[in-house]
Amino acid sequence: MPLPREVLRFRLKNEIESCQKQIKHHIEVSDPYLKSFPITLSLTLLRVPGPYLADGKVLSRFIHSVQVIITEDYPYEKPIVKWQTPIFHPNIMPPEDGGYVCTKLLENWDFRSTLTTFIKGIEVLLANPNPNNPFGNDLCTRAAEYFRKHRYLPGVPSELKHRPRVVGGGDVQKAEDPRIRNSTGNR
Repeated sequence: MPLPREVLRFRLKNEIESCQKQIKHHIEVSDPYLKSFPITLSLTLLRVPGPYLADGKVLSRFIHSVQVIITEDYPYEKPIVKWQTPIFHPNIMPPEDGGYVCTKLLENWDFRSTLTTFIKGIEVLLANPNPNNPFGNDLCTRAAEYFRKHRYLPGVPSELKHRPRVVGGGDVQKAEDPRIRNSTGNR
């Protein structure tokens, strides 16, 4: 038996707000008033490493799109999750094969489960492919074979690769580096 509609809307509103506060990813809601089910959350995971295949090489992607579809039977029924961006992962099907996500969080979904916990679980899954529990399609099977032999070492987003800027601490600065200034603005 589903939750009364107003209780469901209240819970879902609170969960979406919690996601926006706690995980800092972009979430777009198909119906912001939460009146017309199913509700589709278009989630863009930002700065989260995940493997993808390009020109025969496994690289890291840091922006991922996921659709989370919530029916009126939520939270008794788990959300339907569909991956939208290219991926090379044993536990996440590429979009052209359905985009399904295989995770214990969905397998063990119950009334107490939340969207925030689920999204944090996806972040962990992305960086930690489980080659022992792959989907049976071709790309997931190939990913499982690859990750049995090679550990996934996520890269660092390009905006984090820049050297840190030193502020203050005049005796540590190098006078010949014009980018470094002390707190008074002097080199």
